[in-house]
Amino acid sequence: MSDWQEIGSHPFLGVGLRDGAARVEFRRPAQLNAFDSELSVELLRVLRELGADDSVRSILITGAGRAFSAGADIKSEFGGESGPPPAGEIERGLREVSNTTIMVLREMPKPVVAAVNGAAAGIGCSLALACDLVVASQSAFFLLAFANLGLTADGGASLTVPARVGMGRAFVMALLAERVPAAEALSWGLADRVVADDELVGVTEELALRLAAGPTLSYAATKQLINRSALGGLSEQLDLEATLQGKMTATEDFAAATVAFTQKQRPTFTGR
Repeated sequence: MSDWQEIGSHPFLGVGLRDGAARVEFRRPAQLNAFDSELSVELLRVLRELGADDSVRSILITGAGRAFSAGADIKSEFGGESGPPPAGEIERGLREVSNTTIMVLREMPKPVVAAVNGAAAGIGCSLALACDLVVASQSAFFLLAFANLGLTADGGASLTVPARVGMGRAFVMALLAERVPAAEALSWGLADRVVADDELVGVTEELALRLAAGPTLSYAATKQLINRSALGGLSEQLDLEATLQGKMTATEDFAAATVAFTQKQRPTFTGR
């Protein structure tokens, strides 16, 4: 981020400004930028601050190291070997933090670009697709990994994915929980552009700067219109996701899957 003026003190985020654009970088590279509660709260706070700053006219979001984000930090957030957290805790986190973050991104009166390097899995995939433009590197992939843990989609993915790729492919992604490589993501409409790995930083920074120099009020109005036409009912969908995810976290399948994950084993699902 050498050409960007870093601002603030953020333990798990890098935030920089340049010519009206803001660059937000997830900085938990050793964990592939997996989200724990601290990173989640920090991201929400930073996005709110940038949204309220009229000098910021576009936002670029990316991840440090080898991944955009591998999703939720299973070991710290889902209990790991000690089992899942108390009933209702994950649902509360979704309602209070994750869902609010998605709404902040969609209601942000300025364009937001996702620069997807490596994995965009689980909530990482949801966050990328909550942005307005998605640019991926050739080695990137998208993954709705929720079913692998006995969970269902959250972070708005149950609406943003079918809005981008249609119902059939949304079911393929959600039920099979398989990687969608960058080239396929482009043909499906998950990604808007795919560039060489070594070009991702330059291309997305140039795009963010171009948008920062554009007609910001026009962009905001356009975003409001497309939100209404393509993502109407997002708030209600997020609420339903949280309710159903809360139920999923109370299942035996979820409890078994979290333990299996920490032991690097495949879970055995019983449908209970």
